[in-house]
Amino acid sequence: MPTDGISLRSHADIMRYEEIAALVRLLNDVAPLDKIRITGGEPLVRPGIERLVAMLAELGIPDMALTTNGQLLAKFAGPLKAAGLGRVNVSLDSLDERTYRKLSGGGVLGRTLEGIAEALHCGLAPVKTNTVVLRGVNDSEILNLVAFAVERGIEARFLEVMPIGVAAKHSREWFFSGAEVSAVIQTRYRMEAFPRESGSTCRSFAVVDHVGAAGRVGLISACSEPFCHDCGRLRLTSDGRLMGCLAVDSGVPVRALLASGPRGLEEMRTIIGSILTHKKVRDTFRQPQVMAAIGG
Repeated sequence: MPTDGISLRSHADIMRYEEIAALVRLLNDVAPLDKIRITGGEPLVRPGIERLVAMLAELGIPDMALTTNGQLLAKFAGPLKAAGLGRVNVSLDSLDERTYRKLSGGGVLGRTLEGIAEALHCGLAPVKTNTVVLRGVNDSEILNLVAFAVERGIEARFLEVMPIGVAAKHSREWFFSGAEVSAVIQTRYRMEAFPRESGSTCRSFAVVDHVGAAGRVGLISACSEPFCHDCGRLRLTSDGRLMGCLAVDSGVPVRALLASGPRGLEEMRTIIGSILTHKKVRDTFRQPQVMAAIGG
């Protein structure tokens, strides 16, 4: 997030939960979904988020997850599980309080750790942590983050910083590749790759240390090893734009079409098909917006 925050949209400019559920239902009719993730910004600050989870759970999509910074997760884990949420991804960029506070813009590390513990207690499994590795900032914590995950039976995932938003100016100096993360992990753990699932952004590995402690880690190398060739993801922004790629400044406004009757719904089907058909390998990052505005 920018240090001075972002411009907030008015309530009227943000999709209602009923509209989101209607669009997801239409997407599922056009191209059956195997996964849906609620993200942000921070989804837990939106009032009544459990209601959206319940609406989406009714659609029967096999894998429904939520990505959160964890600051409110201890409070919401139980209600989210009861509403039908399957699992959570939790941003955890540091286990050092000062570094965490700096990277999260004032977040409290203890709250996120409590949230992870409560998610595990409630059965929001598998819990996965997301760490954007920044050279000279938190790259020295990789082994500690793996150990943290192994001890709790969760998956630690390490992401390359992408040149988007605030990070664009510093991405070259901060960049720490997935291969470098792997090399660090292998100084303590033996790594064995799991078969990659088609369309997955993450390469997952089993890890075992010298005393037999075992766990799972993931590497998301969007810059050094793009996964565009079989990507089938679509992204819906809070103001109702449907995007085929996080890295490109594009998006088709679809909110109005939902309310325009049969003709609008038919046009929606055409738009969805076109976006899916024209997804292709990107040549560069051309996304001027901050991640929080596009569901990063």
